[in-house]
Amino acid sequence: MSDDYHESTEHMLRAERKRGLLLVDVLPAFATELQQLLEEKGEPELAAQVPVLMIFDRCRCGNDFCATFYTQPKPRGSFGSGHRNVVLTPDEGMLILDVVEQAIACVEVLDRDEIGRKLQAALPRSDL
Repeated sequence: MSDDYHESTEHMLRAERKRGLLLVDVLPAFATELQQLLEEKGEPELAAQVPVLMIFDRCRCGNDFCATFYTQPKPRGSFGSGHRNVVLTPDEGMLILDVVEQAIACVEVLDRDEIGRKLQAALPRSDL
């Protein structure tokens, strides 16, 4: 991997520790599952990001089935160029990643009530 990638990862890790909402702290079992699914999908660079992913905010759509969360600030509008989706196949629910410039930007989680409850507890407000 490039030096830029390692520098970016280190920068992300410092920011996450400062904010304190690391995915592995809030949803440890899900983080393990996500990392494993990415490895199985042949996405090792994305899998390597999981230990340092920060939860910036959760989706505020209000749908009971939605447990989506943002690992970067939510864009105004679309993610733009350099965006792709990675569809994973968990045993339960649906899981789609929004990846921008090879960085996980959003984790779309549907039909996973326990994840939604934990996210609401960790991020009850929208002003984070």
